[in-house]
Amino acid sequence: MASTVFLSSFSPSSSLQLRSSFNGEYVSSSRSFIGAAPFASSSLSLLSGQKNSYPQRKLHVSAKKVSGLEEAIRIRRMRELEKTSKVRRNPPLRRGRVSPRLLVPDHIPRPPYVESGVLPDISPEFQIPGPEGIVKMRAACELAARVLNFAGTLVKPSVTTNEIDKAVHDMIVEAGAYPSPLGYGGFPKSVCTSVNECMCHGIPDSRQLQSGDIINIDVTVYLDGYHGDTSRTFFCGEVDEGFKRLVKVTEECLERGIAVCKDGASFKKIGKRISEHAEKNGYNVVERFVGHGVGPVFHSEPLIYHYRNDGPGQMVEGQTFTIEPILTIGTTECVTWPDNWTTLTADGGVAAQCEHTILITRTGAEILTKC
Repeated sequence: MASTVFLSSFSPSSSLQLRSSFNGEYVSSSRSFIGAAPFASSSLSLLSGQKNSYPQRKLHVSAKKVSGLEEAIRIRRMRELEKTSKVRRNPPLRRGRVSPRLLVPDHIPRPPYVESGVLPDISPEFQIPGPEGIVKMRAACELAARVLNFAGTLVKPSVTTNEIDKAVHDMIVEAGAYPSPLGYGGFPKSVCTSVNECMCHGIPDSRQLQSGDIINIDVTVYLDGYHGDTSRTFFCGEVDEGFKRLVKVTEECLERGIAVCKDGASFKKIGKRISEHAEKNGYNVVERFVGHGVGPVFHSEPLIYHYRNDGPGQMVEGQTFTIEPILTIGTTECVTWPDNWTTLTADGGVAAQCEHTILITRTGAEILTKC
């Protein structure tokens, strides 16, 4: 489950603010360039509709070199404008009825945040479980992967996301684990179900899935003191080929982000590799939601940015964290429903996400959320 990044201001002096969410949220003052594309300067000024009676002069035109990051932002804006009116859209998502939260047997250990009901801060400590911890971490991640695979088999027309939540909840509890989202900062359900234009943190409800929908199911389990976190986007019935392509490229972005991970590698390489592949295929990377450290703590440093960035830090052998890019066909701007969780694209365009928890090794990264 991702952390969230908020831009509190476009001012260069804006302060850094951190708080946790399913997808950790982060606001960086260094992102102040967003919304201001660079333009080449020129000494030439043209007046339309008037004849030039002045003597001809040699004109000098100067240009500023545009960085790759600035050019990527310009291209993204152009694509958003071009595609907003062209993309096929499913009917707008509407909120259904949210049933009461499900019960967990008393003998199953709960994460510390459950009793307080308060959204915890993102822990500053990296998650490096150690030999015994890695064994427990593998078990939690393997269970999360099995639950996610099972949840995917339930995705069919007329099935409600509430029914998926109930089935996921029961499977996790039967395994002796706790569904990590339940009670996290007041989240009322055991899994996140994000349909079509919902970027993430969708709350399961009475809405029936329709043929043509895509749905991201985000599963996190807490087993024997460790969290395992994973998600995938599934197809419901007959899905538009354009939506299928978006999901395929999102999965490829995740694979490419994982491929650069190893002991000593810079965290910023993840965002660079993901952005390159997304842009090459005409998609945009959501910046607001990020990956995060995971282990005994649900959300911790490092925050993993899926976009180009100059963030510091290097990976350490034995470290565990998630990578979970969200790609959109149209804008990456978003709106959040009054429930303070469900986050949708501002233009109604579809979004896709996938996620793995990984373990950094000396020569690469091991995907823990596989079964």
